[in-house]
Amino acid sequence: MSNRSKTLTKKDVARRVSELVNEPIYKCEPWVASVIGALGELMMEADPEVRIELRDFGVFEVHERKSRVGRNPKRPQDTVVIPSRKVVKFKAGKKMKQRVRAS
Repeated sequence: MSNRSKTLTKKDVARRVSELVNEPIYKCEPWVASVIGALGELMMEADPEVRIELRDFGVFEVHERKSRVGRNPKRPQDTVVIPSRKVVKFKAGKKMKQRVRAS
């Protein structure tokens, strides 16, 4: 038996939306794709940081991670400069945490 968790896709989200709004899945797939695409575009446009807050769900944040010096794992005596980059963080909202714990 595998220790991997179940993976859900956009199609699964569209299927759930279709059940909730009582519409066929083929109508819901573009809605879901549009929302996910819009969130992705907003995150990519972050200059340098952005915070997307979805009430009762959570917060997506794009942060600028500073450059730093690291070590080469193959040759620990060698140092490597790791350049700065943007990273995405997600923090679940209070109500979402409560709902997940209760399930």
